[in-house]
Parts: sequence; structure tokens; C-alpha cells
Amino acid sequence: MTSHSHSSSAPLSALSSGPLIGRVRPPGDKSVSHRALIFGLLAIGETRIEGLLEGEDVLRTAEACRALGARVVKHEEGSWSVWGAGLGSLVQPGDTLDFGNAGTGSRLMMGVVAGHPIVARFDGDASLRKRPMKRILDPLTQQGAQVLEQAEGGRLPLVIAGASEPLPFEYKTPVASAQIKSAVLLCGLNSPGRTVVIEPEASRDHTEKMLAHFGAKVTSDPHGAHGRKITLEGRPELRARPVIVPADPSSAAFPLVAALITPGSQVTIDGVMTNPLRAGLLTTLIEMGADIALENRREEGGEEVADVVARYSTLHGVDAPAERAPSMIDEYPILAVAAAFAKGETRMRGLSELRVKESDRLAAIAAGLVANGVDCAIIGDDLIVRGGPVRGGGVVETHLDHRIAMSFLVMGLASANKITVDDETMIATSFPDFKGLMQKLGARFA
Repeated sequence: MTSHSHSSSAPLSALSSGPLIGRVRPPGDKSVSHRALIFGLLAIGETRIEGLLEGEDVLRTAEACRALGARVVKHEEGSWSVWGAGLGSLVQPGDTLDFGNAGTGSRLMMGVVAGHPIVARFDGDASLRKRPMKRILDPLTQQGAQVLEQAEGGRLPLVIAGASEPLPFEYKTPVASAQIKSAVLLCGLNSPGRTVVIEPEASRDHTEKMLAHFGAKVTSDPHGAHGRKITLEGRPELRARPVIVPADPSSAAFPLVAALITPGSQVTIDGVMTNPLRAGLLTTLIEMGADIALENRREEGGEEVADVVARYSTLHGVDAPAERAPSMIDEYPILAVAAAFAKGETRMRGLSELRVKESDRLAAIAAGLVANGVDCAIIGDDLIVRGGPVRGGGVVETHLDHRIAMSFLVMGLASANKITVDDETMIATSFPDFKGLMQKLGARFA
């Protein structure tokens, strides 16, 4: 697996567009896609996956599953199958596991490797090499894994030697992070005892839902005011199960907000995951006065799903509380765009986690807003946006961040002047057909 080169950047401009009209289905949820492949690897039998997100990040996880002993096949009609190696039976990978830009894939797989008596080398692209891994490695070493090599500050590239018997373990996460929690649980799967994770603030619970879907014994109970206590019994018999991947709410956010800010628009987004721990953006937009309806609510693959109908709306500023941050951590760039078009001031609180995303996402959002004439400020870990008609006309530095790129392209559809992002190539990591899907609704790009 070779790292994707970003040497040739491709700028893209979004132009003021007429009403956005139509019905679309965004790509499958990235979090669920990574986990479906990983549980397929750990289960016995054939796991059939419908709607897998075929972005570069997820394909790197599929490649890593193959390297660890799974058979992973894409069928002609678009679904995927994984024949698992089975829990406790992973093979030693012959080569480096190169995760490209996939933060989730790499961190979850560290948990998997840590719980097996194998040695694996992890690496990624320049952006992933900058991201902190120490908070994943710390609990995994307490469970019995060893870190044989690491770059400065616990960063990639690094080598993990897994434990032949991960220790039964209770861990209190220092921050609300589904990735830390999931790594600990995935390692604990192969422990002869019980693994307990205590979260001060509940983070997204896709791992727990999928553990149960594949037959593990896992419970999740309230803990404190906003937290959870998750208990997993080790060495379950994981059985292959079909997974239907719902549309990614983080990707659905782009056509959703585009419809809200572009006059005359009405857009229906099919099959969007409405898991309450991922619905912070919907909650906040509705508080801002957004005309959003959820239709045809159902359950798919253990997740709550609905069709989301969004119409052009007159938005007003709100105060988004810090405790909502874990449920919309990836949606702040696009929420900032909605806030730019809202009357009055929107304050987004408690965004420290955005400083360690693909880029310092907080600084990148503010710089993009300023470049396009939007009044904003960062005070501590809060982002304050004062909305009104958006002038646009600026060039946004994306810092190789796919969500920054898509957010400001959406902004350009409703601003007075075109908005240009310096590079669109990395959008493919999470939303390969972003441009095509938006153009189908009436968006104009140049």
C-alpha cells in the first residue's frame, strides 16, 4: 500500500447557485464502515456489507483486514463480503499496515492488534503522522500490549506487539473519544476476563452496537451526569452478521446545510443515521430555526435511520453547549457555515478536540470565515460567528482537510461571490462523489 501523494493540488470554486432541488443518498457512514470490516475480520463466517463507504480511508481498513488474515471481496452489484480469520486467529501481517489518512481505521486496528499475539507496524500519510496516538497506546499497554517503536510523542510510524492474553481491565477515558473507547474494547475482546470502560461524557456508540449485533455480551449503563459505563465479557463467539451501512450524518450535513442556506431549496437525503449520539448538528440546526423533517424512521444494522427533508430557512444564532460537542465533533465546520448565514451570534462551546483533527480544524474554520468576510472570533475553546449576508470571494486554505474543503464549497453556493478552496483532492477520503451529488441538486462548481 503506497501513501497517496498530495503534491498536485486541484483548486475548486463554488458559485452562487439557484434553488437546490432533489433527492440524494450520501455515502455510507465512515464510522460504521470501518467497524463492519473489522468485525467481519474478527467473526467466523461471511459478513455481508451493503452500502460500505468506498472512500480511501475505509479501503485502507479493508486492506489491513486482508493483511491480518481476512478474505475481503467486493461483489459486482456493489456489496462486500468479509470472511473472517476469527477472534484469536489473526495472522502476522507481512508488511506495514499503511492507513493513509484514516485516523479511525488506524486507531481501532491498534486495539485489534494489541489483543492478539502478533507484531504489526502502523504508518500513514503526512497528516496522519502528525496526529496523537499516545492516548490510544497508553491504555493498550496497560492491557498487556507493547509499543516496540514509535515516532516522537507516540506518533506514527509505530510498531505494536500484541498480548497473547490481554489483561481484564477497567479504564476511565480522559476525554470523550469513541476511538479510545473502541480500541480498549477491541483489545479486550480477546481477554479471558471482563473489560470495563468508563466515559465522563458519552461518545458515539457504534462499537457497542456492533459488538451486540455480532453476538458479544456488552452492556452500557449511565454513569454520572453525562457519562456511560460499558462492560464487555471477553472471548465471545463472534458470528458473522449482515450489515447495512446507513448514510453518514457527517456527509449528509453538506447537502442538508446547502438546502437551508440557498433560497428556494428543498432536498431529501435518504437513509441518514439518526443515532442520538451523532445527532448534535440536527438538534442545533432545528434550534436555529431550520425547517427539517425526519420521515420513514427505521432501524438498519442496529442503527436508527430516517430520510431527512430540508427546506430553505431563515436561521438565527444560538448557543451550542460544550456537552453537545461529542455528538457533532465532525460537523462544526459546516455548522460554522450555517451560522455565517444566520441572524445574530452563534457560539459553539468546548471545541478543544478540533485542534487535533486532520488539521487544527478550529483555526482553519476561523481563517476560512475571515477570508470570506464573516465576522468571527475564537475565545478559549469557543468559536463565535456573527452572521449576515456572506460576501464570499475568498480563497480557503484546506490544510488537506476534507471537511474544511466541503464546508466552504457549500458556503460558496449561497454567497454573493464565488468561494475557492485551494485543493479538492482529499474530499475523496470521505465523500468521493461530493461534487457529482451536489451538481445533481443544482450546485454550480468551476
